[in-house]
Amino acid sequence: MKSKIFSFINIIGLSVGLTCCMLITLYILNETSYDKYQTKADNIYQLATTFAGFGKEQNSPNTPAAMGEMMKQVFPEIQQTTRLVGLFSEDKTLLQYTPKTGGEIRSFYETKGCLADSVFFRIFTYDFIEGNAATALSNPNSVVLSEEIAKKLFDNEPALNKIIHISSSTNGDHDFLVTGVFKPIDKPSHIDSRFFMSMMGGNMADQIKDAGANLANNNLYYTYFLLAPGSDTKKLESKFPAFIDKYAGKDLRAAGFNKKQYLISLKAIHLYPGFSSGVTDVTPSGSQTYLYILASIAIFTLLIACINFMNLATARSSKRSSEVGIRKVLGAEKRYLILQFLGESVLMSLMAFILAIIFTELLLPAFNSVSGKNLSFSFSNNILIIAAFLLLSILTGLFAGSYPAFYLSSFKPAKVLKGKFSNSLAAVSLRKALVIFQFVISVVLIIASVIIANQMHYLRSANLGFDKDRQIVIALRSGNAKKIYPSFKDELLKQSTIANVGGSACYPGGVNVSDMILYKEGQNMQQGKDIRMNYVDTRYLRTLNIQPVAGRLFSDDYPGDTANAIIINENAVKAVGFSSPRQAVGKKLFFDWKDSTYNLPIVGVVKDFHYEDLHLPVTPYGFQLSSQPQYNYMMVHAKKGNMNSILQTIQSTWHNLNPTEPFEYSFLDEDFQKNYEAENRLASIVGYFTAIAILISCLGLFGLATFSAEQRIKEIGVRKALGATVTGIVALLSKDFLKLVAVAIVIASPIAWWIMNKWLRDFAYRVSINWKVFVITTIVALVIALVTISFQAIRAAIANPVKSLRTE
Repeated sequence: MKSKIFSFINIIGLSVGLTCCMLITLYILNETSYDKYQTKADNIYQLATTFAGFGKEQNSPNTPAAMGEMMKQVFPEIQQTTRLVGLFSEDKTLLQYTPKTGGEIRSFYETKGCLADSVFFRIFTYDFIEGNAATALSNPNSVVLSEEIAKKLFDNEPALNKIIHISSSTNGDHDFLVTGVFKPIDKPSHIDSRFFMSMMGGNMADQIKDAGANLANNNLYYTYFLLAPGSDTKKLESKFPAFIDKYAGKDLRAAGFNKKQYLISLKAIHLYPGFSSGVTDVTPSGSQTYLYILASIAIFTLLIACINFMNLATARSSKRSSEVGIRKVLGAEKRYLILQFLGESVLMSLMAFILAIIFTELLLPAFNSVSGKNLSFSFSNNILIIAAFLLLSILTGLFAGSYPAFYLSSFKPAKVLKGKFSNSLAAVSLRKALVIFQFVISVVLIIASVIIANQMHYLRSANLGFDKDRQIVIALRSGNAKKIYPSFKDELLKQSTIANVGGSACYPGGVNVSDMILYKEGQNMQQGKDIRMNYVDTRYLRTLNIQPVAGRLFSDDYPGDTANAIIINENAVKAVGFSSPRQAVGKKLFFDWKDSTYNLPIVGVVKDFHYEDLHLPVTPYGFQLSSQPQYNYMMVHAKKGNMNSILQTIQSTWHNLNPTEPFEYSFLDEDFQKNYEAENRLASIVGYFTAIAILISCLGLFGLATFSAEQRIKEIGVRKALGATVTGIVALLSKDFLKLVAVAIVIASPIAWWIMNKWLRDFAYRVSINWKVFVITTIVALVIALVTISFQAIRAAIANPVKSLRTE
């Protein structure tokens, strides 16, 4: 412990590595523990679907409304079934409460609402603080609120049996009776809903009744089964094809596609990798790929720290050879020397472990902010993690101390004291290999950081095919908000600061579940193509500046534009089979519904645009005018100017027309970027841990450079006495280390290319990995290494040769 610099580097380097590994371990344990707290988790399964048709297969967690109950009647293994459906037509829902005693209406927009069956809380475990979980959703127009929402609406009053008004674009405008309040469990679940409305009592109930026993269409619902204990899921799944053929075969053939059902264990849902791109569960799923990336970063960061610890321990061993020789001459036994070296090493590793515990506790809030999690760390809850890392620290200390303990203690004192001891070739080679390994990891992380940064910049700056800047999105949730839309639009269009205003059912980057199977003349439904649909007003396309390539856009100047007219994108033109956009205009698209055939005249074709994020390719898309102008969103395109002033004008106009509802807005460009939250988090985490890995590597390199300079102090003195320059000596001391870094770059580059090329495949639109990335990384790595080494090299080079050559 007399060498303070080496002790400091060893302890800090290992503690930082342990801290990084602890933080990522907490994250991974959180991601892999979803829904495990559910008391019936072992017997709960989600019913998933593989849709086959139109030239593709798609895996989805969605089913028709009637499927679960019909399967329960047929298969005795299913004890109970429940459905859940998200409020897919909206990003937020309006909740209002009017106190009976009078006073101001309390209005809030809330997120993460859903509709659930009456038995939902009998299957899933929730901590009710008001009401009865078993009966909370038994009656139509019932709602169960989270504790947070209940307090916002009712302050500290009991929420039970109070009536609130919920305005939803998915479920309509209805009053609901509060029948329960639950306290969120501080454990992760793939169902993170904040309020649950009864499935019966709103617009969705009408849709369910209209659909009846149709098992082909309206695949909007998440269906869960509670199976009898000991049920053979594979045997149950093997019965599904016959069920589908019997109860859905006719409707599927009429619709032009097929489907098969399968089961997913509740505990496996969050990280289930089988869903098709763009398909999500109740909440966005986790990514096994990202967990592997983070686990690799954690392991390699810890490896770098451990390598440093062992590298410096072996490097310092020769410095202590004389000490070993003297102690052996004075009668020290080999076993005591072994215990001393191992004890010193383990003591330093334990100090590093204690620091790592402190660092983890201090850095956890910052890590939560970066990762988007709410992780906690305590001795009571994380005793196994702490014990595992304590054991790891002790093993690292024992392994690092083993070389000096067993190697040095075995030397004869006479040989050592005569100065004939030197580092073995094996020890030197091992240190070089470990330095290379460290920098391979660091270089891979640098390359990954650069490529991820390039891809994220591309995602932010790519041309999406529409104007995303200065587009203000206003939610129209209540019946009144939808009713005032025409007046609201007219008032805003009078403002000189507003370029245009349009209404729509959905907007780019948001959820859109509407689609139609359309085919051209001479074809049938089996030859049709799946086309995503949006229902808009006449100004919407101009508001977003979506460009026509043939025909025209909807316009008030064409009274003949009705809900039957359709505008499609270029991709739809190709998919349906038209030779060109110009040829498609004036033709008709057809679809079958309930034994009747309907046609939609094509009035225009627009340029392809990205209505979904860039993970996904552009696919067929169509626009129709809304037959009942009940738009979910208003899009306001503001001209350049003071945005705050423009927003105040819009808000004032809103409150004049709709005084009882809050005014809330978002910006289209920001909403679109929310689709990349997982990538942004990954970029931040990789960036931070790359910096940490480089720091640890540099600490080790600094220590080895210091040791090398000390070992060669007499050589440097002789060279200076013979006229060597400072530059020459710095180059001499630096080149050996820079060679190792260069070797690491050569090894790391193809590894990093392979890893990042695989990661980029998740994006339909991506940057290419060009040679500039590797040039930048090479320069960065060499500069970092040179700066780290040069401090000690320059210090040794400018030292007085007289002192260097003085006899000890």
